[in-house]
Amino acid sequence: MTIKILDPLLANQIAAGEVVERPASVLKELLENSIDAGATQIKVDLEGGGIKRLVVNDNGSGIVKEDLPLALSRHATSKISTLDDLEKINSLGFRGEALASIGSVSRLCLTSTAPGETSGWEIYTEGSLHDYKLTPKPHLQGTTIAVEDLFFNTPARRKFLRTERTELMQIELVLKRILFSRFDIQFQVKHQQKMLFNAPIATTQIEKEKRLAQILGADFIKEVVAIESSSYEMSLTGWITLPQYSRSQPDMQYFYVNGRVIRDKLINHALRQAYQDVMYNNRHPGYVLYLNLPPELVDVNVHPTKHEVRFRDSRLMHDFIYKSVRDGLQQITPVDVIEKVTTQSDSTVFYPPPVQHQPQLALKETTEIYSAMAEAGVKIAVTETIDLPETTQPIKSLGYALGQLHGIYILAQNEFGLIMVDMHAAHERVLYEKFKIQYRTNTIKAQQLLMPLTIPVAESEANLVEDKQSFFAALGFVLERLNRETVVLRQVPTLLQNADLGQLIKDILADENHFEQSQRVTNEENEILGNIACRAAVRANSILTIEQMNALLRDLEQTPNNGVCNHGRPTWQQFTLNDLDKFFLRGR
Repeated sequence: MTIKILDPLLANQIAAGEVVERPASVLKELLENSIDAGATQIKVDLEGGGIKRLVVNDNGSGIVKEDLPLALSRHATSKISTLDDLEKINSLGFRGEALASIGSVSRLCLTSTAPGETSGWEIYTEGSLHDYKLTPKPHLQGTTIAVEDLFFNTPARRKFLRTERTELMQIELVLKRILFSRFDIQFQVKHQQKMLFNAPIATTQIEKEKRLAQILGADFIKEVVAIESSSYEMSLTGWITLPQYSRSQPDMQYFYVNGRVIRDKLINHALRQAYQDVMYNNRHPGYVLYLNLPPELVDVNVHPTKHEVRFRDSRLMHDFIYKSVRDGLQQITPVDVIEKVTTQSDSTVFYPPPVQHQPQLALKETTEIYSAMAEAGVKIAVTETIDLPETTQPIKSLGYALGQLHGIYILAQNEFGLIMVDMHAAHERVLYEKFKIQYRTNTIKAQQLLMPLTIPVAESEANLVEDKQSFFAALGFVLERLNRETVVLRQVPTLLQNADLGQLIKDILADENHFEQSQRVTNEENEILGNIACRAAVRANSILTIEQMNALLRDLEQTPNNGVCNHGRPTWQQFTLNDLDKFFLRGR
């Protein structure tokens, strides 16, 4: 077998297979070059889904005449020159292959004017980087690159391109990622002379969120909160969606490392872990997040398309991202959620101040009353009513209880309208968060039963009681095996003293038995604690007093992750007066 040096054009076309997959990948490389050139305005014109023609114009630093042929050569770049530069890369593009690869499989025209030059210059090539034309061309400072007839000279590659519509969709995905990376750049994008994106420079938080809303939709921006976290030389900023918001696909997730959009398993795992306590099964959150750190702590030179990175300290990075997002989620209060709802809902109907009354029943929001909520069997035909306190604008974010609906929902009034609370889901979240704190700090309060409770169970479940004594003790239970298929309960956590203890123990053992069989017990503490909270929470059709309802509302307000239950279902919902007005056609 004879070994020979590849023809330069063939080598470029092979390299193009790594960099130039479709028009979207061409656009990505050109946009990154414009950003690296310091552009503040970038215009994109497309025809035929970018297959027929793709033009990128910027007002960046431009390229001098002498460097134009070099710009189309392989391994030619202005962005790095030494090994030290490679270890602390700040630019998006640095390999020096993009233009050479693109030019080898298209008709490429590059026009540029550098600062101080009176005229621009144009270089044109048709698939051969050695056969080019260099001519003067009037041009403002910056660069324009036009790529026509992609893969015209490589038909085997061209036949793998999809329809114009599909290629345009891929281009839009690339554009969204780029548009979120730099709010200090104005982007205008047209296809067949029709404007696709027109994103002005955004400097304030409101302007940035307008760009997010323009691209991801108004519904998305209604469901996000801003976060900001820093540690050592790292910072994480951006937006994360509320736990109540989720999608069936991870299609609204954007993560940037030093301005570079990346897809990384470590980062994805940290974010999934941060949401695991509040996200419904098989659902995905949305986020637009920016991680900034010294460039020497991250290696971006691990993949030709630069979508993957490698961190010097992966564990540190994982823990920082996880903790930042988890803490951001836990700090979301009902006030934050209600403010987002109400600031985007202006009522057109005037409401006079409500008539003030002295409350007929004082609110005794004590843990003693609250602990009685789990009692079952005591039914009241009609829940007693109560006037609101003298303050006509309730300061409590979840308002004051008015009554119950079918023993399932609590109806409450706050200054903005109606609050509906799923009392089981709400109580479940409250118990769960209390359990987690007490379990992890070894402070679970327990109470001896006056009469030990014998419980019939399966033999495999009785075996678990013997094997997991320390586990149950840590949860506040004293549970012992009495015989082959019977266990005895002598002590329970105080939080659960009013629950149906016999059924609760059976449920816990069934859950634990399942986890034991799948060998995941040690990794499922939160799930087990959540299941205990779910079993112990007040059930549907339990009639609560006004005092009990208000006690639950107050507890919920002080509970982290209070917007969803342990299984990701919403715990409460605000209906503004404007929402109700629209439904009842008031003011029309």
